[in-house]
Amino acid sequence: METPFVYDKYVTGKHFVGRKKECGIMGNLLDAGEHVVLYEPPKTGKMSLVQQTLMNMRSAGKPFIVSCVEMFNVRTLEDFLVKFGTTVMKSALSTPDQYKDAIDRHLAGTHFIFDRERFYQDGEIVSMNWAPDAQDIAQMIRLPHRLAADRGVPFYVILREFQTIMCADEYEDVLKAMEEMFKERVEKPAAAFIMMGSQVNAMKYIFAERKFFYRQVVHLPLEPIEERDIIEHIVRGFLYAQGKSFERDLAMGACELFKCHIWYLNHLAAVCDSMSKGFINEGIMVEALNSMLALHQPRFMNMVNDLTDHQLSLVRAILDGVVKFSASDVIEKYSLNSSANVRRVKDALRKKEIITFNEKDEPVILDPLFEYWVSKYYFERQ
Repeated sequence: METPFVYDKYVTGKHFVGRKKECGIMGNLLDAGEHVVLYEPPKTGKMSLVQQTLMNMRSAGKPFIVSCVEMFNVRTLEDFLVKFGTTVMKSALSTPDQYKDAIDRHLAGTHFIFDRERFYQDGEIVSMNWAPDAQDIAQMIRLPHRLAADRGVPFYVILREFQTIMCADEYEDVLKAMEEMFKERVEKPAAAFIMMGSQVNAMKYIFAERKFFYRQVVHLPLEPIEERDIIEHIVRGFLYAQGKSFERDLAMGACELFKCHIWYLNHLAAVCDSMSKGFINEGIMVEALNSMLALHQPRFMNMVNDLTDHQLSLVRAILDGVVKFSASDVIEKYSLNSSANVRRVKDALRKKEIITFNEKDEPVILDPLFEYWVSKYYFERQ
């Protein structure tokens, strides 16, 4: 029987839990042609939210084209432009002749070409015959607008792991060109961009610290999924899909441990499901948790091995509930040396995506299972 606890891919429909409000907000923003920014830690449901929103829009009879540009392996400007063009073309068109025609019409005067040999070898629709320049950037990022006009429907472009654009030396040229494009008045139907990232601090650097796209995009923050929605999902999933019993109190405890992180909770429920033919008790849940910890421990060990003594001391202070790290007693207790060193350590932990700071400037450890593991097993706290 198919498990209701899916954690190895994005989900929609009956597997999608909560966030009806966020789906409605995103759908309204896309309808209005607004550009949307999502940045949350890995596996918190960003892609599921986008796909559920698009599914709702399709169910409402709204036509559109959607393209998802996977940017996790972008390292150069040419990587980005070629991947962007190839992915966008593939979503809107379907034949080599259509690809060539679109490049000839919409990318004239640039260094982009349609190379049939490369297309048949590796599927690359957009190739380059020279190093990219400012004109290439400007014309390529406008391609979705032009294809939307050709097809007569909106074009939604998902830029997934958007923060990796900063790996390209010329990344600011791309961001500034996008800003210029966003300023332009474009007749509908047009393109709207969804910029997503799981490196929270890197995305904050682009949008909050450097203030790229200021007042041009809408940041949609994702609060944790409501605990009651998750508990209902787990209890009903076991009862109606599997004919098994999972007590609400256990589900509440799991939500508290994982801070309503849906990926970890689905993973835990799936492991519990595989371990029991009927009643899931506390012993089974603990065994499932230990199984998950064994699976993730090598990753967690790599994370702590990459930290200096001062960085580990700051993590320990966070676990102890400290929020003001520059106080003299805190610096002495955790051997942090000085206020200047505290700032360096905080910045280092942010860059390593171990922690972030909320709107109250309070530290937050980004991965709840890592927080549990490092507290209980690394620091051996009770």
